[in-house]
Amino acid sequence: MTQPPNEPPHGGFGAPQDQPQQPQQPQQPPQAPQPQAAPQEAAPPQGGGFGAPQAPPPPQGPPSGAPQPGYGYPQQPPAAPQPGPYAQPGPYAQPGPYGAPQPGPYGQPGPYGQLGGPHGQPQQSGPYAQPQGYGYPPQPPFPGTPGTPPPGSGSRLKGKTALVVGAAVAALLVIGGTVFAVTGSSGGDDDKKPVAEKSDDPKPTASDSPVNPGDGSGAGGADSENLNEGRQAGEAKVLWYKEGPDAPADGADAPGMWITDKTAVKAVYKQLVAYNVGDGAPTWDPVTFPQKICGVTPQKTSDDKIVVAYMNGTSDRAKCNLLQQIDLNTGQKGWTGEVGDGALFDSTLQIELTVSGNTLMVGRSQSGTAYDVRTGKKLFDKKRYGSACFPGGFAGGARLIAVASCAAAQANEHDEVQELDPVTGKVKWTQKFDKGWTVSRVYSVDPLIVYSTNEDKKAWNISTLTPAGTFRSQVRIDESFAPGCGLAILARDLQGCEGVAADANTLYLPTEATSGPNEIVAVDLSTGKEKWRVKSPADESMLPVKVEGGKLIAYVEPSYNAGGRIVSIATGGSGHTPAKLLQNPQGTAQIESGFFSKDIDWVDGRFYLSTTRLSGSDDAKEKLMLAYGK
Repeated sequence: MTQPPNEPPHGGFGAPQDQPQQPQQPQQPPQAPQPQAAPQEAAPPQGGGFGAPQAPPPPQGPPSGAPQPGYGYPQQPPAAPQPGPYAQPGPYAQPGPYGAPQPGPYGQPGPYGQLGGPHGQPQQSGPYAQPQGYGYPPQPPFPGTPGTPPPGSGSRLKGKTALVVGAAVAALLVIGGTVFAVTGSSGGDDDKKPVAEKSDDPKPTASDSPVNPGDGSGAGGADSENLNEGRQAGEAKVLWYKEGPDAPADGADAPGMWITDKTAVKAVYKQLVAYNVGDGAPTWDPVTFPQKICGVTPQKTSDDKIVVAYMNGTSDRAKCNLLQQIDLNTGQKGWTGEVGDGALFDSTLQIELTVSGNTLMVGRSQSGTAYDVRTGKKLFDKKRYGSACFPGGFAGGARLIAVASCAAAQANEHDEVQELDPVTGKVKWTQKFDKGWTVSRVYSVDPLIVYSTNEDKKAWNISTLTPAGTFRSQVRIDESFAPGCGLAILARDLQGCEGVAADANTLYLPTEATSGPNEIVAVDLSTGKEKWRVKSPADESMLPVKVEGGKLIAYVEPSYNAGGRIVSIATGGSGHTPAKLLQNPQGTAQIESGFFSKDIDWVDGRFYLSTTRLSGSDDAKEKLMLAYGK
């Protein structure tokens, strides 16, 4: 294991050094006593991870040649904002990556130093001052500091998975232990048939008028408004748009958005709805669930399947424990399952879903269970291990990553990161983080890039790990970054951040913009140092979306007099000027910026935009989803 040095590097968030430093005493709520159990994996490696934070520097920075702070160096917290309606300190809040309120794209409070969440969503809190849920307003920078509401016209991009209910925190304390249980029936639904022919040619329609606005239920309807009216030369078209279904007065989550070759699928409240990518025609009848959707797999499988979790009732004690597999191309229902609670305080009030290969990992608050995503058959449990280590978060994709909190309220309290074999659950490696550091986010699983925070020091760190689990580098740039994440209450929601991208050797992070344009910084994963940076081509902020074909795809937020735009940025060479791929029409700028939280995707030359939260307002029909193209 790489040990931290004692000679700090230059910069605010230094890379690992040579010798361990003394850890700091954490501030973390104690875990409830757990029954002793034999370790099920190998004991974690000895020694700490990166060193503890150092003393803060003078406000203007140290003189030239002076030693610089090392790992997780504490940042100067942003000025405390004025109390506002969105302020929400809470017992489960952790210092997160998104500090002071930031104008611009995702409206997340500034980067590092705010109470960050898990699945990066306010775990899903309502965007419009609703009870906690997907797309909740910005959280306070640190415990005890009130937050400020975002500007009414600003848009916000949060994480993708909706997982929480308002009474979850209180209800967690009364859940007893039950056994894990999943039913793996085939449960096909032969009654679900397409109601419209799929287009054989998914290219953008030539019509200037967007088709089939519908109401989000898949039925379609007359074009109630022409969003392309007044479209200027050079502006993209709104290919189609959908209006959201009726939602409760306190709002409803609309988590997840999946794009296949033919179909765009969206989860909203109690339904999955699907539209042809080219013309917006419904591709299959909506799949309706008995209760509201409370979680989804952010990834789809290689054969376009997802798993949806929904509530088992409507009371304050209802759990998010019912699973349903769905085929995105046909709407066909696959297997169903029910997830049991774990031991004491390990409930399914909120769960976290992720897919790695053919494995579905379902995370509770202190454990997880893996299933074959194709059949629903249980594969393994990931339970407490070692010296009181409780797995509390999972990240999937090319690899299956688990994060555990160990020995809470004890002298050797710390977090650990593991890679698991997705078929057997066998631990491939374990990496221990220093005392006081909480692993809050996973920006990428391949390469593995994790974001951690230290509540005592109000500090953050971004670390890259090698395929063998050793520390490779840390971000060594003294900068305020602002990827879009929210706050999770009962789960870490490790993959709940938008506005960050990575390839094999580079991490792309957006800076915080206090006024005017922001920048995207390319970070070398071998050294943690800056490779290059590029300024947003507009006065609004620009955020990374994905790396595609050797280029970084980024989204530039809309402004008052211009729609958003999609640009590409060369990742290699010396030229990194953003090249415009699509300019959204000015006529829909207000809709774009009106989504407090949103999902975005760029696929086959089309830009897809959807809200992740309906307000429930009866004043006007809310837009659910739009598709733009040339």
